[in-house]
Order: sequence, then C-alpha cells, then structure tokens
Amino acid sequence: MKPTVDYTLYLVTDRGLMSTATLEEAVEKAICGGCTMVQLREKNASSLEFYENALKVKAVTDKYNVPLIVNDRLDIALAIDAAGVHVGQSDLPAGVVRKITGGKKILGVSANSVESALKAQQDGADYIGVGALYSTNTKTDAGVIAREQLLEVRRAVSIPVVGIGGINRQNAGELATTGIDGIAVVSAIISQEDICGAAKELLVIFKGNFQ
Repeated sequence: MKPTVDYTLYLVTDRGLMSTATLEEAVEKAICGGCTMVQLREKNASSLEFYENALKVKAVTDKYNVPLIVNDRLDIALAIDAAGVHVGQSDLPAGVVRKITGGKKILGVSANSVESALKAQQDGADYIGVGALYSTNTKTDAGVIAREQLLEVRRAVSIPVVGIGGINRQNAGELATTGIDGIAVVSAIISQEDICGAAKELLVIFKGNFQ
C-alpha cells in the first residue's frame, strides 16, 4: 500500500553539492528542517554505488517515515523497497513502470506540457514534476518553462504537481499562488551550510507558516 504523501517540500539530492560529509547526514538535516519527501538522484554512480547509497539514505527516511523516491532507476527502487520512482520523458515509459510496480509504489513523471502531463496521469502517475521553473546549474539540459505553462499543467491534471528547477528563498514565494502542491529543491537546501535552517525557511516562504 502506498503511503500518504505530502509533496510540500521535496528534497532532490546531489552529492556534488552537499555541504555535509555524507549524504545521509544531509538528508537527515533536511528532514529535520521540514522536508516532506526525498528523491535520491545519482547520475554518475555505478549500480552498486547507487544501491549502497540508497540503502543508507532509506535508513534515514524510514526513521522519520518520509517517502524515498529513486530517480530514473526502477531496479534500484525495487531492490531497496523505496516508496517510489520518478521517471523522465526519456526513461522507461510511465505505463510500463506502473505495470511493473502495480499500485504499490509512488510514480512521479517529469512533464512540461499539458499533453505529456495528461499522458502521465493516464499512465498511472501519482504526481507530475514540472520544470525547470528557473535557470539552474544542477540540470543544465533543462530549459526554463514559462509560468503560464506551469499553470496550464496545473489546470489540466487532477493529480499533484511539483515545481522544480532553480527554486530558492528569493523565488519560492512566487510559486505559492500557482496552486501547485509542492516545490522540489536541490542546491537551495543541500548545499547550504545550515541545511535544516534552509529547509525551514523555504517551507515558511512557500507555505506562509511552519508547522
């Protein structure tokens, strides 16, 4: 059974940017600051390294009952029994992922148009990731999409929408009026000296208060 998901503050990891000695330390600090879910992204790791890092991070997310999503790699997600997997338009098709996982895993899909978002929803996605909303150095191949595109996707689908790409303390407040369900953040949390404090601040800015 899939866990109940709060998409409000969605940490996406990047070991190359973290301010801590270990990834699990960064993830724990982010969760303590209010991150409601975590996506493990490992673009340059071997399968074994990815698997080992995923186990370490999952021990932390399980401790706090926060869903762990694995980026791209369905095999790793299944191997560690992660809460879910996130795929892009060039990864395994969402419908195939849903067929393999059944209804037990959270499925996130990157979709930057109404057409691709509706297709993802039809294929069984639980949420849509839309971006890059602002220019970002963490994913240089991601073109920035207009605010109106984000609003169009939000209006078109009935499942949660999460914004990603270049979101920080200067612009997070702009997204509070778009109707999206959460913001996915990389460097504005994980590269900060005070990861916990950075997460708390972003949560206040996006939601208006910190519970």
